[in-house]
Parts: sequence; structure tokens; C-alpha cells
Amino acid sequence: MTQHPTSPNPSDDAPLVRLSVDRAIATITLDSPRNRNALSARLRSELSKALADAMADDAVRGVVLTGGGPVFCAGADLKEIGAALQGAPIEPAPELPEIFEQIMGGPKPVIAVLNGAARAGGIGLVAAADIALAPKSATFAFTEVRIGVVPAIISVPVSARMHSRQLSRYFLTGELFDASAAAKAGLITQAVPDREMEHAVDAVLQGLRGSAPRALSRTKQLLGDLGGGAQAAPDRRTEAFTRMGELSAEFFAGEDAAEGRMAFFEKRPPRWAQ
Repeated sequence: MTQHPTSPNPSDDAPLVRLSVDRAIATITLDSPRNRNALSARLRSELSKALADAMADDAVRGVVLTGGGPVFCAGADLKEIGAALQGAPIEPAPELPEIFEQIMGGPKPVIAVLNGAARAGGIGLVAAADIALAPKSATFAFTEVRIGVVPAIISVPVSARMHSRQLSRYFLTGELFDASAAAKAGLITQAVPDREMEHAVDAVLQGLRGSAPRALSRTKQLLGDLGGGAQAAPDRRTEAFTRMGELSAEFFAGEDAAEGRMAFFEKRPPRWAQ
């Protein structure tokens, strides 16, 4: 197994994303459990670099995306967003559309292997992946409406995966749903009993390891040509991400979002809750 650095962090500052390669499979691990692997600027930068390195590695046949700690990904880093809206400097970093595009448009298949709960933008990573496996104990929620924002950007990959009735329900209510419901809705490929996750993942990876690299890449492209899943034509994705980015920015800068963030951190209902 080889280890690759994913960011030029100081030696005393542990990376938030780890990349390793073993037997033609690159594993990218979100490793910021202190904030539930939230999508901070630094984590996005490191994730983008890890994805680029894995996609460019001729020895890699497929990419596993997973998380460290009890949560796969909690979505946006609300503290960082709030600080940025108050004028605090935030390091430049790839935005979510660029990362989703790296996953959806990259030449290697990406397998999301959930280690726990996914929320909001974290579910966007799951939907962008070609295959997604989750333990039955994992939970999901589109929490955006409950903090006064809109699940705009993630709607591009998520709407291509989920069946429309379930998409409407879970986008509009923000309610919690489990892995079995996620599989029925088309969000994930399979809900797996927790004790059987390793076996289920191994079965998928063995399939990739036994496939010809060029054929794998072309088959992923073929799925996009057919309009399958989240891999619609790149130009359509670009247009959709642009429109949804504008909508997302509008709501994140609004009064409801400010109240939603405050309520979240103060662990109280927002003022509009009945």
C-alpha cells in the first residue's frame, strides 16, 4: 500500500483527507471527525487534490470515498460560512460543483462507502458517486430547509439518482430517513447489514480489479452518454451547477439562513418552527 500526501499542510497540522492505494484501488478518507467531516474550504481543497491524484494514477482502477469517525459527512461547514458572510478571510478552495464534477466526470469509477450518517452536501458526494454502499445503521437528511437555505447545488447529482416522489418528500421536509429508504429511493446502491459491509465492499472492488482499465473508463463514459444516473452530459451539468450556485448563494446570505445557523449552534428551534 502506498500513501500519498494530499495537501501542503504544516507538519504539525494533520491532513483532513487521506489517500492510499492498494491493489489498484485508491481509498480517499475524509478525516476531520472533530466537525463530522464537514466540507470546510481546507477539506474541499484536500479532497479535490486527492481525487485529481487518484484519477491521474495509471495504477488505479477505481476510487473508494469513505469517512473517518462515526459520520460520513455532515455537509457544509456552517461556522466557516457564517464567518465568511461576516467578512472573515477564507482560504481559496474548490467549490462543491467542481468536486462533484471530478467525481462524475472523472475517468475512474467512484464508490462511496459510507461509515455513518450523511447530511446535506455530504449526500451530494454519495449521489455523485457511481456506486454507493451504506450500512443499514446509516441515516440521511436534507437539512437545508430547516436552517433556512435551499438544497440547490446538491440537487444536480441527487435529482438524477432519487425517484421524484421521495426526492420531493425528503427535500421539502428535511426529515431523517434510513439506509433502506435511501436504497428504495435510488440514492444508494445497497443498504448492507453493518456486519456485512466489508464483504459487500470487497465484492464490488473485486469486480473492478477484474475489469480492463480502458473498458472501465469507457463504460463509465457510456453511462453518461446514455444519460444514466448523475452522469448527464457535462455541458448540462455545468449549466445546472451555475444556476444552482446562484440560488444557493442567495439563500445562504439571507436572514433565514443566519437565524438557522444561530439556532443550530444554540441547539434550539429556529424562530419559524411551530
